[in-house]
Amino acid sequence: MVKIGDKKISADDFYKVLISNLELKLDEEALRKVYRSHYFLKEFTREKLIYGINTGFGPMAQYRINHDDQMKLQYNLIRSHCSGSGNPIPEIDCKAVMLARLNTLMQGFAGIHPDALILIKDLINKNISPVIYEHGGLGASGDLVQLAHLALTLIGEGEVYYNGIITSTAEVFKKENITPMEIHIREGLALMNGTSAMSGIGMLNVIYAENLMNWSLLASATIMELVQSFDDHYSTPLNEVKHHYGQNLVANALQATLKDSKLVKSREEHHYNQKVEVDVLVEKMQEYYSIRCVPQIVGPIVDTVNYAKEVLINEINSANDNPIVDWERKNVYHGGNFHGDYVALEMDKLKISITKLSMLAERQLNFLLNNKLNNILPPFVNHGTLGLNLGMQGVQFTATSTTAENQMLSNPMYVHSIPSNNDNQDIVSMGANASLICKKVIMNSYEVLAIEWMTILQAIDYLKMQDKLSSKSKDAYEKLRKIFPCFVEDTTKYKDVKAVRDYIFYNHIEIL
Repeated sequence: MVKIGDKKISADDFYKVLISNLELKLDEEALRKVYRSHYFLKEFTREKLIYGINTGFGPMAQYRINHDDQMKLQYNLIRSHCSGSGNPIPEIDCKAVMLARLNTLMQGFAGIHPDALILIKDLINKNISPVIYEHGGLGASGDLVQLAHLALTLIGEGEVYYNGIITSTAEVFKKENITPMEIHIREGLALMNGTSAMSGIGMLNVIYAENLMNWSLLASATIMELVQSFDDHYSTPLNEVKHHYGQNLVANALQATLKDSKLVKSREEHHYNQKVEVDVLVEKMQEYYSIRCVPQIVGPIVDTVNYAKEVLINEINSANDNPIVDWERKNVYHGGNFHGDYVALEMDKLKISITKLSMLAERQLNFLLNNKLNNILPPFVNHGTLGLNLGMQGVQFTATSTTAENQMLSNPMYVHSIPSNNDNQDIVSMGANASLICKKVIMNSYEVLAIEWMTILQAIDYLKMQDKLSSKSKDAYEKLRKIFPCFVEDTTKYKDVKAVRDYIFYNHIEIL
């Protein structure tokens, strides 16, 4: 069970709720704070002008709303902003949006009635998620459109994912005996006016990226074994003189992974402790950069993922709507905590980093497939008859094409602000777009990495190196070979790519 509200929610908590499906529980003390915030706001607004309660929204805030129309105002806000388009985002992403919104509202600065939070918690525990669409969020007055679809579900309207199928919310609520949320004072605005779509999806992106990095690093280590690389490029003395955390973490991880390999070579034994008399070396003095420079290439990616995680944890554990209701200071503060620049910038940085990771995988793949580069494998790691059989030739096109798409998608959203909302929102973050495009880059990279791993497996079998591999490389080899057996005769590969991609996506390993 994961408790919400008693402490900062972590990436591990997100993993447990979203992927391991652990049950959620709301902390009673935090819930009492939510009650206090709500009832303070109710009293505070009786004779005061408060944005979004007794005024209109955005540029319409100049219009005062009569008391009798204030509940209708919230319903109007929710329904009018359910304008998302494009594809429905996946169910797990919608669940992540709910979890992120629940946690930020549990901070007790929104003035929302606790019943709304209890309902969100119940929906998460029942695996009922709002259907949210990919297009619509500007990420500045919050993820208004995406979060409106969440609010629509809570009032019993729209559609939800139920048993993996898109179903009418009213039908599901009736079947599960769920009572829709009642509007008390500002539930519509409190639910919609925040960064929880970009940050919920962003937290999933970080989880997926961490796993991707681990599988990528193990692939790099295994290739170092296949080419019987020298060990000094990932040694401590070489890397510690470069004062970057990520680089040294990667170097240490490679050392730990390859410590029991029978294939990597010592520079001292081969070049320093014996006299080299030949004029032309048969073996390479130094490997290509895609092998030799892994600590320097993957290191900044590690640092980027770690910092993105820190920013997202801060965002999800923050009050990120407007206005902020502070019952302890007995005041309401108007401002812009809904602005998503922190998340948008990190999602752009993350997708650029993961694109580089896919580029590394694609270059390592090319190295394995090009016999003129590796000098140890047949063209395209072909186990059959050269010319008649094609080996891994076909899937390289897919990897190259997908990597190219990543490169195009790496154009940052953060700098693509377009004024909207009668120029009230004159500079926006585009954070929801940034998170969704970042996810596309990450999922693309799993496909490229799957093709790289398929090629690595074929290379291991061709070189008959199974028993000389490090224990971690051999374990991965044995598990992946169960779903992608060695082949000689050409067969279709699209199902194999999907099977390997799904395996590395759903099976987390620890290398870093």
